[in-house]
Amino acid sequence: MHKTVLIVAAHPDDEVLGCGATAARRAAAGDAVHIAILGEGVTSRAGHPEDAERGAVSALEDDARAVAGMLGAKSVVFGRLPDNRFDTVPLLDVIQRVEGWVREVDPEVVYTHHGGDLNVDHRVAFQAVLTATRPTPRCRVREVYAFEVASSTEWAFQQLTPTFRANVFEDVTGTIELKVQCLERYREEHRPFPHPRSGEALRANARRWGSVAGLLYAEAFELVRDVRG
Repeated sequence: MHKTVLIVAAHPDDEVLGCGATAARRAAAGDAVHIAILGEGVTSRAGHPEDAERGAVSALEDDARAVAGMLGAKSVVFGRLPDNRFDTVPLLDVIQRVEGWVREVDPEVVYTHHGGDLNVDHRVAFQAVLTATRPTPRCRVREVYAFEVASSTEWAFQQLTPTFRANVFEDVTGTIELKVQCLERYREEHRPFPHPRSGEALRANARRWGSVAGLLYAEAFELVRDVRG
């Protein structure tokens, strides 16, 4: 039975790093995959937000649209929250933005960040999604999964709680190369090895999780909630 899937990412490229191969696999299998990106992902790189390169936000969104097409997603939307400054936005505003997307997409399955990541935007995104998908009678979300993001989850070095505890593994042997291609499509986001956001590192991580689950390549998730019946 086909399902509707919503991926809520903090920044453009997080959807690829966190669950890109799984998204492609689900879309190819007939699931309706939708992507929602909360932040603009650029302005914290300048000394001041107003110094950010003109057009950088729209260029990054163009990359995200191209990547969504590569993954087979039905839609991609943007919240344009300030990069690495989600904690300066009232949490209620972030929650309501996610609630709006949940109402519009009406998913059964949601993927988002892990609550113990180093990046503050990731932590706020997790809290907002958890609140926006709380199991009320009107909410159809039954499955919520937290993903890891290379150069954020592992760089917390298990000093922030909760730590990432993988307990769901998706066989992505057939889509790992597409994940790498999608990361490379983000012209300003991928890095050369040994950076975690390199194609070689993504393959190595998927091989590692694959070995844990008896597969060639896997993406790992922590199950947050699964309501059955």
